[in-house]
Amino acid sequence: MANRKPAPQRLPEAVREAVDRTLQVTREGAETTRTRAQDAVDDLVKGAEAGAEAVRERVRGAIEERRPATSDDLRDLRAELRAIGRRLDAIEERLPARGAKGSGSAKRSGASSAKRAGSGSAKRAGSGSAKRSAPRAAKRSR
Repeated sequence: MANRKPAPQRLPEAVREAVDRTLQVTREGAETTRTRAQDAVDDLVKGAEAGAEAVRERVRGAIEERRPATSDDLRDLRAELRAIGRRLDAIEERLPARGAKGSGSAKRSGASSAKRAGSGSAKRAGSGSAKRSAPRAAKRSR
């Protein structure tokens, strides 16, 4: 019976070691699971951020297209129309005279240049081609 007393002392030690091993394996598994879950969440957040940025850009674009013309926009359009008018005048001056009556391009060039130089407004200054190049701006300026 002397042999039995050491066995009960070894049994609690063996149980303790088994519990420690089990807890260690559980901790390692939990750490792996935690790392995988964190990676999955990070990927999900990156995807959501990219999607949100794409939506922001689409909204900005839609707002930009529909916003009313500002005074800066109108000033830029007027300057562009004046530049087009100057180019048209230069082209008309280079064209040969059409008729002997004096109703040639020089006469029209002077009239068109006077018309463009008149008030400088985008509504009066443009020709049909200017309206085609900026249809929204022409509508806004009316």
